[in-house]
Amino acid sequence: MNQELKIILDQLELEKNIDRNALLEAIRSAIEAAAKKEIGQKSKVVVELIPDTLEFKIYEIRTVVEKVEEPATQISLEDALKLNPDVTIGKHLKVPTELSGFRRIAAQSAKNVIIQKIKEAEKEHVFSEFKQREGDLVTGSVKRINKGDIIVSLGKAEAILPAKEQTPGEIYRLNDRIKAYILKVEKKDKNQKGPVIILSRATPNLVRSLFESEVPEIYEGIVEIKAVARDPGKRSKIAVVSHDPTVDPIGACVGLKGARVRAVVEELGGEKIDIIEWSDNPAELCARALSPADIIEVSIDKQKKLITVVVPHDQLSLAIGKQGQNARLTSRIVGWNIDIKAEQVSYQDDSENNE
Repeated sequence: MNQELKIILDQLELEKNIDRNALLEAIRSAIEAAAKKEIGQKSKVVVELIPDTLEFKIYEIRTVVEKVEEPATQISLEDALKLNPDVTIGKHLKVPTELSGFRRIAAQSAKNVIIQKIKEAEKEHVFSEFKQREGDLVTGSVKRINKGDIIVSLGKAEAILPAKEQTPGEIYRLNDRIKAYILKVEKKDKNQKGPVIILSRATPNLVRSLFESEVPEIYEGIVEIKAVARDPGKRSKIAVVSHDPTVDPIGACVGLKGARVRAVVEELGGEKIDIIEWSDNPAELCARALSPADIIEVSIDKQKKLITVVVPHDQLSLAIGKQGQNARLTSRIVGWNIDIKAEQVSYQDDSENNE
């Protein structure tokens, strides 16, 4: 079409990583559609685009007949022989067509395709970038609130913090800074301008990621978070282990004068955090997770995957926690059902298993 368009295509291929052949085919199809509109819907039109020069040729596909009855779809044998001496009746023939002033229409069609392809490429780039960041922490600002869902601006894209993924009690206003965990990234649907990025402030993985960002030993793999259990906005428990005998995993997470754990607590709006040392022994891990309650006896039933814990009568409520919270979080950390007993009083937690 022209040298300027050729330069644009070269730049798109280089900068936007758009496949040149796919772009040329899209341009060819757009010109073909425009040509068919100009010629008439009854005609069958094909456009051939020359990749090197970007010049194009328009053809109407007509059937060779003895006598023409439908000029839009037929051509006489006499006229057909002038174009192809080997043609016979009944064959389809490509008939070159010239359309007055169509070059301008074709150029506009090509321009529209390029604009659309640039938009698609940018959306695909944003999707690929954030898809790779699933499971990461991001910081953005509140752009708007829609029926309880918070729309967060992440610069290149917008993300959604659904109401069900928000921490109870947290209130955000326009332009507030917000740090969240990328839960899921999906391709756009028809009603979306870009990829669908789902954030969470309620997932236990937010606690895990915050500690990874605050504790270098976790980031470096010296200390590992083995399990996280969370009651969003109220309390979390994390079980950690050190792969270096000289490093105290709990001390590393707490930090000097509690600076590291305090930073996480502040980000979570004051949520309490219990840090315990991991054990491969479920009974031992359970006893640690129920702290600060004193444990008299721990027994396990491997077949039922049940741990029975006996505590002093005056510490039963402490072990169970408010509304069963301490026992519930312990059950999640250990991955077993927990039965806490004191004298004739018992508490059975079967509702939370392996979460």
